[in-house]
Amino acid sequence: MNYKKMYSGESYAIRALAGKLIIPLCLALIVLLSATANAQETSPPPASNARQLTPDQAVDIALKNNLSLESSRTGLSTKKRASDFSWNQFIPSITIGGGFSRSNEAQKQTGLFPIDMSTIMPPMIPIPPETIYAVTPYSIELPQWNLIGNIQMSLSISAAMFENMRRLRIDYEGGLLSYEKAKLQLERDVRKAYHSILLLQENLVVLRGSYENAERQVEISQASYDAGLAPELMVLQARVVRENMRPAIDQLESAVKLNMALFAMNLGMEYNAEFELIPITEAVEYISLDTTEMISKAAAGKPDIQELRHTILMMQSARRAQIYSLTPALSLGWNSQSLFNPLKDPWKEPWFENKDDWKKSGSFTIMFGVRLHSLIPWSQDFQGIKNLDDQIRTATIGLAQMVNGTEIEVYNTVLSLERIHLNTKAQGETVALAEQSYRMTEQAYRAGLQDYFQVQSAEQSLRQARVQLLEQQFNYLNGLIDLEYSIGVPFGTLSKRSR
Repeated sequence: MNYKKMYSGESYAIRALAGKLIIPLCLALIVLLSATANAQETSPPPASNARQLTPDQAVDIALKNNLSLESSRTGLSTKKRASDFSWNQFIPSITIGGGFSRSNEAQKQTGLFPIDMSTIMPPMIPIPPETIYAVTPYSIELPQWNLIGNIQMSLSISAAMFENMRRLRIDYEGGLLSYEKAKLQLERDVRKAYHSILLLQENLVVLRGSYENAERQVEISQASYDAGLAPELMVLQARVVRENMRPAIDQLESAVKLNMALFAMNLGMEYNAEFELIPITEAVEYISLDTTEMISKAAAGKPDIQELRHTILMMQSARRAQIYSLTPALSLGWNSQSLFNPLKDPWKEPWFENKDDWKKSGSFTIMFGVRLHSLIPWSQDFQGIKNLDDQIRTATIGLAQMVNGTEIEVYNTVLSLERIHLNTKAQGETVALAEQSYRMTEQAYRAGLQDYFQVQSAEQSLRQARVQLLEQQFNYLNGLIDLEYSIGVPFGTLSKRSR
């Protein structure tokens, strides 16, 4: 349609009259379409079977089902068992063995065998008492196989063994700290992810509302163009605005799905599990924070700092054990050996018919010993002690750096919370202005001074302002959650005070 031609020549009056009639019809059509869309928006959503989760419920599920936390729990169980049975190093080593031995070559046993002469001489021949016995040589071929059994027991006692018991207890206590740290990190991540998903969902609602407004703007432009009241360029511009929103909506929808899948994974659920996060309706109240107090608590209570301190204790215990290993050690030993009669073949003769067939031997020993070579300053053991000293020194420096970094981290967090507080106040004023604009636009619409599209635009601006306010509030809550982790207090100590 030629826009200029429509208003030129003789057809101007006719078309002007038609325009006056069409404008009310178009406005009525627009109001009808907007009312229908508004009715669809305000109609209650269909019932969902998705599981509803509060932040506390999500944390409870994660603590029970998270696979990474289950791995930490298994490691803790291993350390507890090692600590409970650390005394087992005092159980003596007992070895029972038995077997056969075979000579490489056949052996013979030779000797003199005594003979009672009275049994072989005639009775009429007198035999002096000193010559009643005589001897005769003999030679016996011994069996090549023989049977041997032995029992050995040994036990070494040193000062290092007692330090090793203490080190296992320290290791278990360190495992408890690591496990608690993993729990706190998981709870922190779950609570912050909960807020992030809620914020993404609210942004998606706003973006979809903007898209619906753009769609209605296209319909209005198309109706005005069809009525000859607007050029085609207006329709094309409205369509461009609408289509430019599609990629942003698709991207945000994908982000919501991905974050929901990651959230489900942290909870130990399937990635496609259906659940619904309950919006946080409590008003956020801003609390005053003492920076000096927060820094002091963080330097003593942050889980990372506690864990590193315990690691230094483990190194110090290992160093003491290394030193104690240079002191004299007590060694106890006992062994017993039984040898089957070498004149009998163990494959042919019974083993336990006569107890005299077994020749027993054994010994019990008590010895004190010290490794003299380890006392040399350049020995491997001495260098091991020096290496542990260096490791302890490095870890101590790392602890000091971590404390300093934590102080700066807490200071920055408190400053960020104060800045968020100020931004929230400003955003609250923006929301108040948006609400006032929406009310005035609605009143103007009822008076016939504004069309319904302007009302919806004002409502969309109000939604955007509220979402930005919600973003500031979630940033504040997340900052408090990070601060709670840093100072080592239970979650909710600060964040629930602000609600």
